[in-house]
Amino acid sequence: MLKKITRTVWLLSIVSMMNDFSSEMLYPIIPLYLQQIGYTTILIGILEGVAELIAGLSKIYMGSLSDSFQRRLPFVNLGYSLSVLSRPLIGLTSWMGFVFLGRSMDKVGKGIRTGARDALLAEECNEENRAEVFGFHQSLDSLGAILGPLLAIIYLHFHPENYKALFMIALAPGIVAAFVSFLVKEKKRDHVSVRTFSLRKNFSFYKEAPKEYLVFTALFLVFGLVNSSDMFLLLRAKEAGVSESNVIFLYILFNLVYSLFAFPIGKLADRFGRIRMMVLGLLIYALTYFVFGLSTNQLIIGAAFIGYGLYYAFSKSTLKAVLIQLVHPSQKSSAIGFFEGMNSFCLLAANALAGFIWYKFGSETMLAGTGIVVMILIIIILLKRNEIKPKQIVQS
Repeated sequence: MLKKITRTVWLLSIVSMMNDFSSEMLYPIIPLYLQQIGYTTILIGILEGVAELIAGLSKIYMGSLSDSFQRRLPFVNLGYSLSVLSRPLIGLTSWMGFVFLGRSMDKVGKGIRTGARDALLAEECNEENRAEVFGFHQSLDSLGAILGPLLAIIYLHFHPENYKALFMIALAPGIVAAFVSFLVKEKKRDHVSVRTFSLRKNFSFYKEAPKEYLVFTALFLVFGLVNSSDMFLLLRAKEAGVSESNVIFLYILFNLVYSLFAFPIGKLADRFGRIRMMVLGLLIYALTYFVFGLSTNQLIIGAAFIGYGLYYAFSKSTLKAVLIQLVHPSQKSSAIGFFEGMNSFCLLAANALAGFIWYKFGSETMLAGTGIVVMILIIIILLKRNEIKPKQIVQS
C-alpha cells in the first residue's frame, strides 16, 4: 500500500509532523501566555490579525516566486528554519516588539514553504494518486498536532502556568523538522523555463490561471468567509461546561480523527472523485456546526469534534489535489499559494464576523447560521460542478 509513498514524501511528512509537534504544543497556550504577561484580548486580536495578514501575502508571493524560479527546496528549508527561530522569541520577553517579531516570523515561514512544499509533494506522485499522497502527508502532520498538545498537558500538569518553558521545549522538535528538511532532494527538471522576476506578476496569478481554477477558488473562498477559527469550537465546548483540560483533549481527539482518516480518504478520493469527497466533507461540516449550535450536551459536543475531524480528512488534502489538477504543471506552487493566501484574508473576515455574531446574537446563532450558509453553498457547488472540472487531466 505504501509503495507509492516515495522517500521525499516520507521526509516531507516527517518534517511536517515534527514542525506541528512544535507549533501545536504552543497553539492552545499562546493566548493564555499573552494574557499572563499583560496583553489584553484586543491586543491579542490585533497581533493575530496582523500576523495572519502577513501570512496571506507571503503565501501568494512566495508560491508564485517558487514557480518563477522553478525551485522548491530553498523555500522549504528557509520556511521551516524561520518558524523554528520564531518560537523562543515569543517566550524570551514580554516586550511587544519581540512577540510581534516571533509571530510574524512564524507566519512568514509558513508562507514561504507552503506552496513550494505542496508542489514538491505533487511532483512525487501522478494524477491518479495525488489525493492519496497529500492524505498521507496530512496524516503524519496531524499526528504531530496530537503529540504537541499531549506533551503540553503533561508538562503543565506538573508545572502549572509555567508557559515560558514550553516555548523553549518546543525548540527541540522544531530543530529536528528544520534539519530533516535539508535531507530532502529536489528532482532535476529538464527544459525549465524560468520566468522573469516581477514583483507585480508574483501577486497576480489570477490573471493567468485557468477559468476552472478561478471558479473553484471563488466557490471555496466563499466558504472561507464563514469558516472561522477552530478556537470558536473550543470556546463553545467551554461554554457547554467542558473543563479546560478536557477542551484540550477534545482538540487532540479532533486531530486524532483527522490523522487516522486523511490517508484512506485520500485514496478514496482518487478512486471515486475528489469533488464528491469535498462536497461530502462540506456536508459533514454543516451538520457538525448544527450540532455545535443546537446542543450543550458534553457527549454530543465530543461526538461533534469527531465529525469535525472527519470534515478535515475529507476536505483538506483533497482540496490541494484539486487545485493542482486545475492548473499547468509549472503553476503548482502558485495555485496552492494563491488559494492559501486568499483564504488567510477570508479567515480574518470570518473571525471578525463570527465574533460579532457570537457577541451580538449568541453562539447558537453563529454556529447554526454557519451550517445553513454552508448547506446553501453545497447546492451552488453541485450546480456549478461542470464548471470546475478540468477539460483534460494534466499529467505532471
